[in-house]
Amino acid sequence: MSNGVLVVIGVGGMGEAIARRVGAGHKVVLGDFNEALLERVATALRGDGFDVTAQKVDVSSRESVAALADAAAALGPVVKVVHTAGLSPVQAPTAAILHVDLAGVAYSLDEFGRVIADGGAGVVIASMAGTFGIGQFPAELEAALALTPTDDLLGLPFLAEGALPNAGAAYSIAKRGNQVRVQAASLAWGARGARVNTISPGVISTPMGQQELAGESGEGMRAMISGSGTGRIGTPADIANAAAFLLSADASFITGTDLLVDGGTVAGVRSGAIKLPQG
Repeated sequence: MSNGVLVVIGVGGMGEAIARRVGAGHKVVLGDFNEALLERVATALRGDGFDVTAQKVDVSSRESVAALADAAAALGPVVKVVHTAGLSPVQAPTAAILHVDLAGVAYSLDEFGRVIADGGAGVVIASMAGTFGIGQFPAELEAALALTPTDDLLGLPFLAEGALPNAGAAYSIAKRGNQVRVQAASLAWGARGARVNTISPGVISTPMGQQELAGESGEGMRAMISGSGTGRIGTPADIANAAAFLLSADASFITGTDLLVDGGTVAGVRSGAIKLPQG
């Protein structure tokens, strides 16, 4: 007997961990742009007894996300949706980050918001980079990120080609956009009897996280880890545990909010205990 459909968009380290943590008893729909990774994860999960359907998805395309939503809904009531797909500054240039990390989340909120079941829940993986942006971005910019119709989102003047200095700035604004857009989307999801929240991870030991640690921002990231309250790098299981809570009935009064899962990094930076490299 199925407990409904779980959709996981992005099957990297966090996505696979979340699928394993909450997928038992569900029909699990996996979506990713990387077909080789998608098939590897789907095969591994099937081997461990999960009921898995895999479908390639390009989150930068509304049509592709809509097709994934329709395919999931055809399997049964869509009760859990998790969006982990994203690119980091060491992986992609500014334009790609905005199309995948910002617009991609907006498409998922729209398309899965029309199929999510009564009593369902969604989780979007944002980032502590967005949390650092709280109070740094003007209120009118945040309002535009939250409320601009999705198909007009990338046309905002402050996102135009050349308006952002680098991919890191694009990543920060995209992740803050994820947080505020989910806040706004929680009303539409609530009208269907569903909830949606963001999780903002700190430094997590996924392939993407390891790339960042090996890149230009690695020094600052290692300083954040060593100076945080927990003093360790996060694991995909840490994020999967947080997602399991937000997707469960235990979180039935939580929607439109962000759960910071960063080991205390933001607290350390804001208290002055963590001194980040300048420049």
